[in-house]
Amino acid sequence: MSAANTAESADFRGPLDITRAATVVLDAESTVIGWSPAAAELLGYEPAEALGRPLSAFLSVHPVGGTPPAAAAEASGASGAPASTGIGPPSLVGNEIHVAHARDGRELLVATATCPLPGGAADRGPGAPDRILVAAEAGELRHWESRLALLQGLATQSPVGLAIYDTDLRLTWCNTAYEREIGQPLAAFRGKRADELYAGGSFVTPGYPQTLDGVMRQVLETGEPVLDLNFRAQQPSDPGRDHLWSCSYYRLEDAHGHVFGVCEDAFDVTDRYRVQERLALLVEAGRRIGTVLDVATTAEEIAEVAVPDFAATVRVDVTRATMTGETAAVGSAADMSLLRVADRAEPGAAAPDPGLRDPGAPDPALPDPDRPEAEGPDPGLPGPDRPDPGGHAPGLPDDPGAPGPGVPGPGLLDSGSPEPGPPDPGVADPGPLDSADAETGPRGVSGSANSIGEDRHPYPPVVYPPGSPQHRSLSSGGLVLDEGTLVVPLRAGGGILGLVTFDRCAGPDASGRPPAPDRATTFDNGEVALADELAARAAVCIDNARRYTRERTASLALQRQLLPHHLPPQSAVRTAYRYLPADDVTGVGGDWFDVIPLSGTRVGLVVGDVVGHGLQAAATMGRLRTSVRAFAQLDMPPDELLTRLDDLVGQPAEEPPDAYGGAVETYDVTTGATCLYAVYDPVSRRCVMARAGHLPPAVVDPDGTVSFPDLPAGPPLGLGGLPFESMEFELPVGSLLALFTDGLVEARDHDISHGLDTLGRVLADRSASLEELCDRAVSELVPGGTSADDTALLLVRTRELDAERVAHWELSAEAVSVGRARELATGQLEAWGLEELVFATQLVVSELVTNAVRYAGGPLGLRLIRDRTLVCEVADTGHTSPHLRHSAEDDEGGRGLFIVAQLVQRWGTRYTPTGKTIWTEQALPSAD
Repeated sequence: MSAANTAESADFRGPLDITRAATVVLDAESTVIGWSPAAAELLGYEPAEALGRPLSAFLSVHPVGGTPPAAAAEASGASGAPASTGIGPPSLVGNEIHVAHARDGRELLVATATCPLPGGAADRGPGAPDRILVAAEAGELRHWESRLALLQGLATQSPVGLAIYDTDLRLTWCNTAYEREIGQPLAAFRGKRADELYAGGSFVTPGYPQTLDGVMRQVLETGEPVLDLNFRAQQPSDPGRDHLWSCSYYRLEDAHGHVFGVCEDAFDVTDRYRVQERLALLVEAGRRIGTVLDVATTAEEIAEVAVPDFAATVRVDVTRATMTGETAAVGSAADMSLLRVADRAEPGAAAPDPGLRDPGAPDPALPDPDRPEAEGPDPGLPGPDRPDPGGHAPGLPDDPGAPGPGVPGPGLLDSGSPEPGPPDPGVADPGPLDSADAETGPRGVSGSANSIGEDRHPYPPVVYPPGSPQHRSLSSGGLVLDEGTLVVPLRAGGGILGLVTFDRCAGPDASGRPPAPDRATTFDNGEVALADELAARAAVCIDNARRYTRERTASLALQRQLLPHHLPPQSAVRTAYRYLPADDVTGVGGDWFDVIPLSGTRVGLVVGDVVGHGLQAAATMGRLRTSVRAFAQLDMPPDELLTRLDDLVGQPAEEPPDAYGGAVETYDVTTGATCLYAVYDPVSRRCVMARAGHLPPAVVDPDGTVSFPDLPAGPPLGLGGLPFESMEFELPVGSLLALFTDGLVEARDHDISHGLDTLGRVLADRSASLEELCDRAVSELVPGGTSADDTALLLVRTRELDAERVAHWELSAEAVSVGRARELATGQLEAWGLEELVFATQLVVSELVTNAVRYAGGPLGLRLIRDRTLVCEVADTGHTSPHLRHSAEDDEGGRGLFIVAQLVQRWGTRYTPTGKTIWTEQALPSAD
């Protein structure tokens, strides 16, 4: 509906207006001689039925007094008026209330008014018109009187200023509230423009004309009302102080749609605006301060929030101890070394800074940059780069896709394929190495070992002179207000983390953004309280960042020691992995994995889970990982290794829990740890594994079939009571093993069965690389990279050592076998082109076979493997272990193993169910 149609449909006439009321013409005998269409509509009688009848046939003779009858009240309610209004003569001054009888039998209350005609009926004869009676429903009249009262209240009682301006934008009418704002009666300023009454004022709401005349002219031209614009000016009745009004404007039209002016309503919201502004600033501070756990970023966020809405200049000084993660400083100002971490000012604002040191002056607390020892990084202070949005300092990876230089983080181990080197024709490979599987080491681990805070800080030192507001604040530990400068200390834990200095410059706001109304050059009590609250919130965030800096530095140092930095090259398998600790703060957890090179080109695969999270779990994990590696180097089978590990975990601690002053723990996180250990032999393609309370691995055949072997489940470590059992099976070339912890497949929103099904579905894709499989598994099972439990995933694709790279012979336990063994070894080395190793290998073979013939039983086995090294193995049926000893000068024997040890890189003993195997490794000659 258009504005014109709306104006035409509005009816401002009263219900008893003769042009719309039910009208009856009566003669001197109260006989109806005239009946209007409105009367017919009200009572239902047509004029032919009403004319000539007495008025009493339609209306009660006497007016209704007090509460109307129930029937009349019900009729009134049914006709649209509230039935319980209690309409009566006292509320309708000059009118009478009668009960009307409608044609359909209804009774309703009507208000009537009678107007005698001039001259009287006697002058016009019998049956001549004597008077006119108008009637309307009483409820409708009551509603109309309420609207009249509303209009009168707006004009005289409303606190909202109302004014009407004509089409020339000159004031024609205003209510009492508007007169109070002007401070004069209407007659004194009628005909003036609004911009003349509020000279110098402007709208601060963006997107609209700045002047009152401009806004009202826009409303006149467009007809679109404008609501809730903020207008700032000095009130004529209160000069010298800015006020803020909420103003609305709409066009006024008559019943025919003709425009005759603009109505303005304005309400003074100065106090409310200032309160809302402070509250909004606090809300903004809560949203923008402390978004990351970094001291410098938090300090900058304080300044960004406060400028220009609260102060023209904000400076944040933080103690050097806080920047390095140390405990908050407690003491006098002389004991604190401050750094200027944030300094922000609005354009045109320049407050004096009593504390900033001359940029050319050296800082006595810092090393001399001219000295060689000062060229290295300054430990503990963050570099100029800001942390990433995840809340970690530069160089600290937060997810598998964001590795940092040499710093393990929550996604630290996100790739782990060893360098494959040149093509090896002796290794059966299921397919070409993709680029993601051909890296020299895990992304995010290789490179320098710089950690958090190892970049030289860019923040200048500040020293405040005695008597300055900042010095007084540091000395007293409280806030100091000095004219336009407000200094608030950053306090946390009973110590001072730094200072925030708020400055206000004299003169107009030069920021380009509308300043708050009446922002003075000093701070009132409410603003002081606001600054104190801002500083308190910021101090909590800075203290959290300080603690995070300290704990993360320690945890990353610990993690670098506990988790693998680089997996050694392997011919047996290709690997990829992911590690996601649940503890985002420390970035470490209790899960671990490992790939351990073993003798005979075999490889040990480990995955484990320690109860709990964080530093304590990580330390326990480190002890278990070290123990597993030590036992694995003894070539123990998986079941025996777990038995030894279980015995080690089950031993009582030699030190009491609080031996070093630490808190007494209510449980031992070592007990209950789980572990899975597997050994894969690329020569036989046999895999032996055992588990201690851990989930079985996923095995994916080359055709994509996924299975979870029914591996005997031993108890978790440290519980004892049940033996561990191994399972051995053969893996086709190109099979995939997935070793994982329960954090990958179990979550609050799904059970472990769902997780295993999802993992199996992901791993069944044979076209994907190991890296892609890792990414898909983590993205589907650990959305967002965060989990309630630590997560470790190790993917292993098996390979087979070609038969041409392996030579095996059986020998009898006779002396003649020594020469035979030398001949066989020499011939094989010549076939491989390893003539340089013939002499040393002959000595090794002679000594090992001789010992087997003398001290063990047959049959004997001799095996040569050409891998990354030359492996020589001699197997016998004895279980005695050879010992390396130093013979005396006059001894005739006992030097054999000593000579062997000098000729090879490594040697050792591996026990089997039928005996033992003595093995050695020699470096291959260089390709040059």
